[in-house]
Amino acid sequence: RIAYFTFEGFGKEFVLVGEFFGEGNILLCNNEMKILALQHSIDVRHRKLGVGLEYTQPPSNSIDIFNLKESDFDELKTTDLVAAKWFGRTLGLPKKYVEAVFEITGIDGKRIGNLLSNEEIKKIFETVKKIVSDIISGNHDVVIVRDERIEVLPLKLGKLEGDVTPANSFIEGLDTVFTESIIAKGKSVQSSGSDKKIKELQIQILEQEKAIETVKERSKNITDAANSLFEMVSKGIISITDNVAGEILANHNAKLVNEKGISLIVIQDEKIKINTQSSLQSIASVLFNEAKKQSAAISSIQAIKEKTEKKLEKFQSKTESERDLITVSEIRKKNWYERYRWFFTTDGYLTIGGRDAASNSAVVRKHLDKNDKIFHGDIFGSPFFILKDAENAPDTSMNEVAHATVCFSRAWREGMYGVSAYWVHPDQVKKSAPSGEFLPKGSFTIEGQRNFIKSETLRLAVGIIKQDDNYILTCGPPEPIKKYSTCYAIIEPHGLEMVETAKKIRIEFSKLEEQIAKNIPIDDYVRVLPAGKSQIIKVEYGDAFTIPL
Repeated sequence: RIAYFTFEGFGKEFVLVGEFFGEGNILLCNNEMKILALQHSIDVRHRKLGVGLEYTQPPSNSIDIFNLKESDFDELKTTDLVAAKWFGRTLGLPKKYVEAVFEITGIDGKRIGNLLSNEEIKKIFETVKKIVSDIISGNHDVVIVRDERIEVLPLKLGKLEGDVTPANSFIEGLDTVFTESIIAKGKSVQSSGSDKKIKELQIQILEQEKAIETVKERSKNITDAANSLFEMVSKGIISITDNVAGEILANHNAKLVNEKGISLIVIQDEKIKINTQSSLQSIASVLFNEAKKQSAAISSIQAIKEKTEKKLEKFQSKTESERDLITVSEIRKKNWYERYRWFFTTDGYLTIGGRDAASNSAVVRKHLDKNDKIFHGDIFGSPFFILKDAENAPDTSMNEVAHATVCFSRAWREGMYGVSAYWVHPDQVKKSAPSGEFLPKGSFTIEGQRNFIKSETLRLAVGIIKQDDNYILTCGPPEPIKKYSTCYAIIEPHGLEMVETAKKIRIEFSKLEEQIAKNIPIDDYVRVLPAGKSQIIKVEYGDAFTIPL
């Protein structure tokens, strides 16, 4: 249960140690196993771990589970320990495996070790050896067990409780178990607000039940005290102030007190005003009336409790429905160009553009090739866009890229119509500043003739495009987005902030393609939008052509 990862960095060799027992631990060591950093420091009798110390393993058991011999079980013949406990201490086997060994052999694990016969010990040894051999050799019969919790076992270990389903391999079983656990945890996190409300209501119900029991007990004690007054009468007592009367009250958890000249009978913190000059029968009547009031309060609390229970039931049902609506999607491997702004032109040419200064720089430095054309807006605050393999690109594609360059510039945020973009050849772009000058990050020098293309409108489209078995979002000029999209939304400047626009587009897409739209995270919707406010002009189905590869 210890793993070592050896790797190199900074010209040196390091070892990362993972301990998978107890609370777990992660340690970083140098090549001499001196500890450089660790998750948990340890200082116990048999082991000390800390920065600067040499890494040591915990003391191992005397028996090697992977190389068992029958003689290893000789100690079991003489031990005063219960057989199952000896197994846990000596072999370090998990409880489930220990229980399985005794279940398979038909031997009671609670028997003292030295009371087992040689035949029984041999049977235990052979069973343990077979289990270990099957596990390490890959001779698995994998099952997933869903009981109080979900777990995967490489072998069927005796009689298993709960829902037991087979798995094709231990790795597949682990994948299923961890996936279900991660999804359950994720749904729990997303519905934590609802869970908190449910817990509050459950606490309220418990408090109301406690209040009902308290009032019931108080009513009973008051009734008992009232009945005790008739006991006094039968004994010839005529006044509540009589000493014997006080003793009888005490036997019924009650007492007579005087506070500021007012006589009170105190029963379980309840103070009941009485007239000591009245007859015992009259005082008993006062107590019976108070007991009735207490009983009446029970009905009121019960009614409130029932309302709370209905509220809880309704909220639990609503929360369960909300959890069902939480979607889980598998993380897909993204295309390299998805880190930038991108779309395919109507003619099928890939176009990529910068999102910020860093990606602007990356687009040009990493992806500008000799057959490309590079675009920039005739405005401060414009991204660079590259039309890939565009040596013979039609005017349609050139115009679409110019349009996108303007729309993703500051012109969108400012609502500046009539801005132009220009394109140049790759060899006109200089990646370093002229001597004595400075270029900000994401900026480049353009030399030679610039070819301008005016963009008359500011209009983009957000679309869902199918690529292989996945659906992805992109944003670009309306014509190409419509061509390749399952559904798309046309947007213009002004209106809602980016997050609100993204939410609204997702809602509108859900009306057309609910499952597809819901499976795309809201962050992806925000990510494709131009910086600034946007308004939705229309939403409709696209031509849904297959995206060119």
